Amino acid sequence: MRTLFIAANWKMNPPPDGAFAARSPYRPRTDLDIVIFPTFLDMKTSVAGGLRTGGQCGYPEQTGAHTGDISMAMLKNIGCTHVLCGHSERRSQHGESNEDVAAQVKAASDAGLLPVACVGETLEQRQDGQEETIVRAQVRALPLDRDLIIAYEPVWAISGGDPKKQAITADDAQKMHAFIRSLLPRSATTRIIYGGSMKPPNARDLLEQPDIDGGLVGGASLNPQAFGEIVKIAAAIGKRH
Repeated sequence: MRTLFIAANWKMNPPPDGAFAARSPYRPRTDLDIVIFPTFLDMKTSVAGGLRTGGQCGYPEQTGAHTGDISMAMLKNIGCTHVLCGHSERRSQHGESNEDVAAQVKAASDAGLLPVACVGETLEQRQDGQEETIVRAQVRALPLDRDLIIAYEPVWAISGGDPKKQAITADDAQKMHAFIRSLLPRSATTRIIYGGSMKPPNARDLLEQPDIDGGLVGGASLNPQAFGEIVKIAAAIGKRH
């Protein structure tokens, strides 16, 4: 059984109004895994507010002369349970390589965090027919013997991720998720989530696909009503067999 995983990546934004309210859609549930990824400044507030919290990134070394970085152990010590590794914006804006992402996943696992490793291709790579080659290299660089979640992020379908943003079909998303699953030694149990502009209008089509085990929600996660609708859709679909 694979429990659906719905993540709210707030990126460089403050928590949405009402995020810590008693009936907030960001609160943990028993039927779904809901995890919030706030800025470093809001992590303690999120943890204290009772939300399952993850880091948007983390540095592989535990301590040292790494100005501006936060280690995986530090994330764990303040109450985080998860961490994003190699988000497409980190790869493009901070130059994180496949090797960097692999080191982050290993360090997160060693620290007791569940890493969410992000993979995906650009529009140019897809147009050149290189999407499987790119994603295969990204996946195979990961320490696949560790427990992890993989997030497929087609960069060309992410709001703000590509100036020529295009919509992806549920069939195309499923095809890539199935391809990623074929590369995994724990194919039956590893969760693969979709991270390319999931919103209420497309959430059902995406989440009903057999190899899509949840969503890494960006823009829509800043709107409690929209995020709540995605959560309701996921809850109605239930677990993967």
